[in-house]
Amino acid sequence: MGLPGGGGLWHALAMDYWTGAHTKHRLKYHLVWIPKYRKRVLKGKLAGCLKKLLYQAAEVNGWEIEELSVQVDHIHMLVQLGPVKSVAHVVQILKGGTSLFLRKEFPELEEFLWGDSFWADGYFAETVGIAQEEMIKRYIRDQGVG
Repeated sequence: MGLPGGGGLWHALAMDYWTGAHTKHRLKYHLVWIPKYRKRVLKGKLAGCLKKLLYQAAEVNGWEIEELSVQVDHIHMLVQLGPVKSVAHVVQILKGGTSLFLRKEFPELEEFLWGDSFWADGYFAETVGIAQEEMIKRYIRDQGVG
């Protein structure tokens, strides 16, 4: 089908493609991760603070969060990234930065989450193609209010 700009579906999706030095790319990922011990702590002020932190991290790093759902015991995110950073590095930045901040800002978490980390090890990641994108966005939105 070729790259965007030729009309039709590609023309409608042209804004989804990012341009870099000698590149045109559309790298979207569905990411999911959980708090340590899958504790149900992502609610209230903490959830609001977490959302702000994630959007700030995306803005600072040049990523775009297209959908975000913070549930009491997990996070779903649809994010578009550039080709330079690996998904593992992006998740490390998101989890590491938010862990430090949340543990400092909400010291009462120490009762539930002892140790150095707020988040459990690991994460789920999948690439999202054009045909899947709306379905994934709807799935994330339908996770409910967190």
